[in-house]
Amino acid sequence: MIYNDFNGIKLSALGMGNMRLPVLNGDDNTIDVDTAKEMLAYCMANGINYYDTAYGYHGGQSELVVGKLMKAYDRDSFYLASKFPGYDLANMPKVKEIFEEQLKKCQVEYFDFYLFHNVCEMNIDAYLDPKFGIYDYLMEQKKNGRIRHLGFSAHGDIECITRFLKAYGKDMEFAQIELNYYDYHFQNAKGKVELLEKWNIPIWVMEPVRGGQLAKLSSDATAKLKAARPDEEVPAWAFRFLQSIPSVTMTLSGMSNMQQLKSNIKTYEESKPLSESEMELILGIADEMIKKTAVPCTGCHYCVSKCPKKIDIPFMLKLYNESVADGPGAFIAPMALASVDADRQPDRCINCHSCEKVCPQKIHIPEELKKFVKRMGM
Repeated sequence: MIYNDFNGIKLSALGMGNMRLPVLNGDDNTIDVDTAKEMLAYCMANGINYYDTAYGYHGGQSELVVGKLMKAYDRDSFYLASKFPGYDLANMPKVKEIFEEQLKKCQVEYFDFYLFHNVCEMNIDAYLDPKFGIYDYLMEQKKNGRIRHLGFSAHGDIECITRFLKAYGKDMEFAQIELNYYDYHFQNAKGKVELLEKWNIPIWVMEPVRGGQLAKLSSDATAKLKAARPDEEVPAWAFRFLQSIPSVTMTLSGMSNMQQLKSNIKTYEESKPLSESEMELILGIADEMIKKTAVPCTGCHYCVSKCPKKIDIPFMLKLYNESVADGPGAFIAPMALASVDADRQPDRCINCHSCEKVCPQKIHIPEELKKFVKRMGM
């Protein structure tokens, strides 16, 4: 395992993200605890020492399961991260209540790393509003040793992140952003990297393979990558891309099975940054992918918890993207839809827009579902 220096401690370059743990019967709120236990044990045995969770992951179950399973290990042998759930504006007045609840759920007396979660256009005004006291409370917890390192995650644009940094940047020790070769230009992740570098803030990466989108490419793209690096697997290219950015300290991967976990740990046995020509190759492949993508969904599932019709929105948007990429002869989407209950089909959307309010990608979900419905002739 590769390790990076951060404020005098050694962090595994690969961290375990606990947003996509294995689940039972396809229910995101029901974690397969036995498999998760096996995976976390493998992480600990193979050098991963950073574990990331959050208040809303797996419908609130991630913190509970991670806390229970990590209780088996010496507290000094790993670093635990969680976040204040500002992605939901209803949480803004509850910072003390939620923080205390999180400590209990995770069965710890302190968080090694704690973040303002998902700084974006939707919540930036609330995060900066002193009446909620979020910044003051978290700084107090840091002073008291209940937060060892304070940072933030962001899906907002550069202007939004800049506003946050001007207010709190002097106290932010790290920043977590969506960074991968697809979003490097698509969501201007490149500009966000440059902004954080100007502030001398180390970068934590989320969505390194974009919710699995970069784990399997077209046959043409795969052939190009194999020609450049015959021994490198397709998902590894996403991590090699990140190893090519010096300011990246931590890369989180939401691994949901042992195969993914073992493969990623193997990748992080060594650092193999991309050459200039390889960087051009991978970004060129991303440009071609972007042309065929309808909706930039990463499958975070925040929207599902807010949907009154319980529609599996990420799944629907994935099918929509596949139907667009496959063209008029698409058959995967119609076949997959046939297995979905009638009351959870995309045409059951009631246009309430509750999902949009928590979407990190700022996707106009009801509109996209309507397009999908029309495309499927429903």
